[in-house]
Amino acid sequence: MHLRIRHATTYRYAAPVTFGPHRLMLRPRDSFDLRVIDTAIAISPPAGLRWMHDAYGNPVAMATFAGTSDTLEIVSELVVQRFGSALPRTKVEPDIESSEISYTPAERAVLQPYLDLAAADPDGALDAWLLEFRARLAGGHLLRALAHEIYTGLSYAVRYDEGTQHPLDTLRMGAGSCRDYAWLFIELARRLGFAARFVTGYIHDRSPDGQGMVSVAGLTHAWAEVFIPNDGWVEFDPTNDLVADRQLLRVAVARVPEDASPVSGSYVGPAGAFLGLSVGVEIKPAEGLG
Repeated sequence: MHLRIRHATTYRYAAPVTFGPHRLMLRPRDSFDLRVIDTAIAISPPAGLRWMHDAYGNPVAMATFAGTSDTLEIVSELVVQRFGSALPRTKVEPDIESSEISYTPAERAVLQPYLDLAAADPDGALDAWLLEFRARLAGGHLLRALAHEIYTGLSYAVRYDEGTQHPLDTLRMGAGSCRDYAWLFIELARRLGFAARFVTGYIHDRSPDGQGMVSVAGLTHAWAEVFIPNDGWVEFDPTNDLVADRQLLRVAVARVPEDASPVSGSYVGPAGAFLGLSVGVEIKPAEGLG
């Protein structure tokens, strides 16, 4: 399917401010399952753009500003073609009886950053939760069951503030946004011995009214990918209980959430100048492209 994506990010200030460099992660990387047909970025006030690849291979645009303004608007427009997943829906390795994930030495050398824990658990609360979770499992695929447990056990909440909750806070509150769900899933999967990474992008409604979709399709979205031997990087979206679903539109991947922020930067201005942030995402079929 061909889709047209418009992603607008607007920052408002009480007085004109000076903008430092901004890091934009808004362009997907072409792959066998996602092809970028066209892309454009419009910024007000005007900014110079310099493109690069970050340490993960994500395309990144560095924006630099010359003037001041009380508003910063960044609009990304994409036309992409999303193909079906190469992963068979009926089978994901390994099954729940697998006692230990097995990576080759070559795989482990590359995957080590995604195996290392990044969220502190000084009292072992995450490990205790996993023990209780595994004790209740009766069969099926371990990671599918983990995503489903988060999907059914937590309450989804839209959060417009920046940042991601610590997994312990998400468990304690029993609620979070899509990025909180994803980060909790990733840190739990790593404790099970899987290499897992954080993914940002968008989600497209599976039906005209989005029936069955929990997260908001008009915002950015976040989920997890887990590296499974013989299957590669497989998408798990605990917010919507999805596995390798073509409605997930990947933009960037990272070891930790803060490395995959769509827009990040700084400003210099009077104390309390920042008034707020708004984000709007519109996704619709690209006419004339199928």
